[in-house]
Amino acid sequence: MPESAADGRTWLLSGPASSYAVHVTEADELVHLHWGPRLALADAEALAVRPLPDYWPFESPLDGREEYPVEGGARFVRPALSVRTAERRGTEWSFAGHETEGDELRLRFRDAGLAVTLHYRMRDDVVERWATLVNEGEEHLELLRADSATWTLPDRDGWRLSQLHGRWAAESRLARAPLTYGEKVIGSRRGHTGHQHLPWVALDTDATEERGEVYGCALGWSGSWRIAVAQLPDARVQITGGAGYDDSGLLRLAAGESFTTPVFAGLWTDGGFGGASRAWHAYQRAYVIPDAGRDRPVLFNSWEATYFDISEEQQTALARRAADIGVELFVVDDGWFGARTGEHAGLGDWHPNPDRFPEGLAPLARHVHELGMQFGIWVEPEMVNPDSDLYRAHPDWVQFQPGRKRTELRNQLVLNLAREDVQEYLWQQLDTLLSSAPIDYVKWDFNRCFTDAGWPDDAYPQRLWVDHVRGVYTLLDRLRAAHPGVAFESCSGGGGRIDLGVLSRTDQVWTSDNTDPLDRLAIQHGFSQVHPARVMAAWVTDSPNTQLNGRASSLRFRFVSAMAGVLGVGGDLSEWTEEELAEARRWVELYKEIRPLVQRGDLYRLRPPEGGLSAVQYVRGGETVVLAWLQAQRYGEPVPALRLRGLDPAAAYECLETGEVHRGAVLLHHGLRTGLRGDLDAAVIRLRRI
Repeated sequence: MPESAADGRTWLLSGPASSYAVHVTEADELVHLHWGPRLALADAEALAVRPLPDYWPFESPLDGREEYPVEGGARFVRPALSVRTAERRGTEWSFAGHETEGDELRLRFRDAGLAVTLHYRMRDDVVERWATLVNEGEEHLELLRADSATWTLPDRDGWRLSQLHGRWAAESRLARAPLTYGEKVIGSRRGHTGHQHLPWVALDTDATEERGEVYGCALGWSGSWRIAVAQLPDARVQITGGAGYDDSGLLRLAAGESFTTPVFAGLWTDGGFGGASRAWHAYQRAYVIPDAGRDRPVLFNSWEATYFDISEEQQTALARRAADIGVELFVVDDGWFGARTGEHAGLGDWHPNPDRFPEGLAPLARHVHELGMQFGIWVEPEMVNPDSDLYRAHPDWVQFQPGRKRTELRNQLVLNLAREDVQEYLWQQLDTLLSSAPIDYVKWDFNRCFTDAGWPDDAYPQRLWVDHVRGVYTLLDRLRAAHPGVAFESCSGGGGRIDLGVLSRTDQVWTSDNTDPLDRLAIQHGFSQVHPARVMAAWVTDSPNTQLNGRASSLRFRFVSAMAGVLGVGGDLSEWTEEELAEARRWVELYKEIRPLVQRGDLYRLRPPEGGLSAVQYVRGGETVVLAWLQAQRYGEPVPALRLRGLDPAAAYECLETGEVHRGAVLLHHGLRTGLRGDLDAAVIRLRRI
């Protein structure tokens, strides 16, 4: 519950270990007071009476201290809010009061016809922040920029910035570097979250994996976005982020219309990068991910086994093999619908291909259920092929610029989901599809970026960038409500749409199209900085890896790599030998035993994937499991020991693989050296408190 001081202008939100405090001055300026270790309301009140420095005329005393910088007046930092009307630009707001409802604090401000509400909510030690803008005037009001929040860090020397960068097939790679004066800007101009950056940053000065202060921020938005980290002239640091990449305009609000920004969440911890990750994971499992207490099933996906050349008979044969190794969810990927015999046709026509599935999907789905598995399908609703019934009927439904060539990437165009008629068409198609057969799972893909983001018939076509994403959210919410038993996976050519916004509407995400087990270690290491294993889909595919690099790896290494998240199998089971199928059956059985620890336990990164030995550990209750990978072994060097974390130092633990009993600080030694031999080897080691 937020606390309010007697002056009615100072507020404190506190979690188990941290606090956040703000204050409105007598001049109606909202200033930041504290974000860090837990403190009392009296401490916040003492901070509120400290005067601002006098920098005028060449610097502003508000810069680096204002909680939500607006455009206008004596401010020189990047504004979180930029507003334009026919007569003026900028904001001169006045404080209009506050209110609390449950665990949410709302601070209200007004400027002429604009009403601004800043929202705060502390969930455990994660602070959720967002803003609501309402046009209460009579003229149109344009939001050039409306960020979710600006975060202010305490005075420190030597800040270091962590971020997750990459590209297709190389997403979520962790980079850390000293923060220098000026701005570091990351984001996406592509219409979706993007493969290039995840919307997350972390800052520290001297943190290690398990010790030291870490400040982190994560944005919940699945379209274009921007996060700017600025070290100001006086060395203070602020982080500003929200929807949209530039300041050319988000939305135009008519009288009475409003816009609510996505949540920009922040976390402070003194438990190092590992403590920050575990806090982020717990927050998402508790407050973001739907039905997070239920473990995700082991799936088989038919894509790499069949590509577009599919049939009901062929899928049935694969389903029998998948069920035999213990798979729990069988997914038919691209190629089941319309005229989809390749990537050139069929997108938009969401009905089963009558030549491939003469009686629809229901017979195959029922057979899969009889085998003891759930049934899933692949869709890409936001896209359309020019060679499709949909496009021939509605060429105006795609994003396009008048007088310009319609850019085709992957032989497809992007539907304009900002349009209500497009949303309604997709609702009817997908609702009918999900009602036509016992479908349990939908893999929702998005395989190209925005390139021609135009809407010629609209009075303010710029709104497409925001309203397309809101249309996707509306459609997902509507489908989930109508089909509560169906799980959804977010995919965008791999990891191109992963953020807190889409995670609040989907059950898991496709981490990367790169299924090479060695490459995946670095991708999964970066992913784990902010997102939990409970949503991180990972597949075992064929060796050599013909899709990417031709690298050969053992079935053992491929399985243990994929077991670090939501295990899936994507190889051509019709080509696997009986010995390989038997080994796969054993790995799937072992994964099911450790799945509650992996998907719901606390993660400890024991050694990063930087060559040699790497390992992760999951702890839940009195059980722990270690997944270890030996990437290379040189000069006869022995496999190093691993000191485990998160265990009870007063307890004894039995290693289920070796029978050894460990007391006090657990140092894995013998089990590793006997289980890991040579390059690209892997081991699973389980311990149980006795």
